[in-house]
Amino acid sequence: MKRFLCSHLCLAFAMLAVAQQPVYKPDVPIEKWSGKTIMLIGAHADDDALSHGTLAMLQAHGNQLYIVTLTTGNVGTQDPSLSRMQLAEIRRKEELAALAELGIPGDHYINLGYDDGLLEFEDRKAVVENLVRWIRKLRPTVLMAWDPGKNYQKWHKSDHRAAAYLSADAARAAMWRLLFEGQITQEGLKEWMVPEYLLYNDYDHDDENVWVDISEFVDKKVNAFSKYVSQYGPGWKNYNANPSETEVKQMKEDARASVRMKDGKPMEGFRYYKGLPDALGK
Repeated sequence: MKRFLCSHLCLAFAMLAVAQQPVYKPDVPIEKWSGKTIMLIGAHADDDALSHGTLAMLQAHGNQLYIVTLTTGNVGTQDPSLSRMQLAEIRRKEELAALAELGIPGDHYINLGYDDGLLEFEDRKAVVENLVRWIRKLRPTVLMAWDPGKNYQKWHKSDHRAAAYLSADAARAAMWRLLFEGQITQEGLKEWMVPEYLLYNDYDHDDENVWVDISEFVDKKVNAFSKYVSQYGPGWKNYNANPSETEVKQMKEDARASVRMKDGKPMEGFRYYKGLPDALGK
């Protein structure tokens, strides 16, 4: 009898463990997603460029997309004539122009206003609280963010590294009503658990487990990228608000050449994760 009970208990625990395992493939292919609310968190106003084909596709398929940028991007230039304030305004306009190419409304762009290059030195609790507030407001069914790493920390340059972990920590915190409870008791928000994640990375692609066919949206991706005049091409060192046709053409050619190919198709890769955010890094 004891052996019988023990074997059934072991089976029950095994089944529970399996049920709690994160899912690494979406139930519905990403190309067929519709009706979802998708929130992308990036450090800078162009981090979403890695996903522009996917974002354009998701927008076209009836999803609600929100882009949350942590910094103003007010440092990223080698042009000695630009001030921080000027650059921040330039980068905001560039991002709005890029999102317009993807069909994403301008009022779905949210910038949290932190200084470029110094995200790791901000008050971590305050940044997480800010992100939690937006997660609870928007209640995304999918969170897109820099990949914090699977089983080990991925290398990212500083702001990207900080954004990866801040996003993961905010996703975990947002589900607990007694964390930042003033948002619930005083602001009328509700706790929220994000059910699905698409994590992106620009260097190490070993952990990608889903690929999105962006064949119909490559032109949108290329056109959106060409709006980041202050960050790519000659504008990085000598900013010109009105680049020549030749310069814009070169940016578009560079963007098209950088599109990743898989099985003969233009693709964007992600690490998909579904489940409790407590295992987001596993």
